[in-house]
Amino acid sequence: MSDNQQLLLTESEAAKMLSISPRKLWQLRKDGAMPYVPIGKSVRYRVTDLQRWIDSQVTRQPAVERA
Repeated sequence: MSDNQQLLLTESEAAKMLSISPRKLWQLRKDGAMPYVPIGKSVRYRVTDLQRWIDSQVTRQPAVERA
């Protein structure tokens, strides 16, 4: 990891990284779909967890056979 890469992101930073709204991120967390780190009354997200979540969302549709 480079020196300037953050380990933890705020809710708004994580939402921006995922290109979703903070509300959607909150819903994912509430549903147990998004891991998070509670720090007092704050919530943080590990960059590695966000990357794993992105990887888990990738879908592959079977190739369409052409006649």
